[in-house]
Amino acid sequence: MPLSRDFKETVQARVRRDPEFRHRLLQEGVECLLGGDIDTGNSLLRTYINATIGFSELGKLTKKQPKSLMRMLGPHGNPNARNLFDIIGCIQRHEGVQLAVAFRGAAQTPTHSAD
Repeated sequence: MPLSRDFKETVQARVRRDPEFRHRLLQEGVECLLGGDIDTGNSLLRTYINATIGFSELGKLTKKQPKSLMRMLGPHGNPNARNLFDIIGCIQRHEGVQLAVAFRGAAQTPTHSAD
């Protein structure tokens, strides 16, 4: 179900005024991508971009057409790794943040027996 215009405007207004919310939105988008939920990750990144840097400015920074970037992060988009990491890198520089990967939960280390 598509989001209503009022909801989108409410989220965008919050992103603009609340840096912590903005950072969490970016973080959640990237975590969704890393976890394999591509549709949600793309949607969150698109929301973040629309509320902050905008696709026109992102296009200048990535040297890609804004419409091409919109398609990449659209419902049927499938950006290649180079484009996706270029987008995320530009967003990080624009926002002045550095995302990092961290392990969650206890990792099970395989035990090896000496025969």
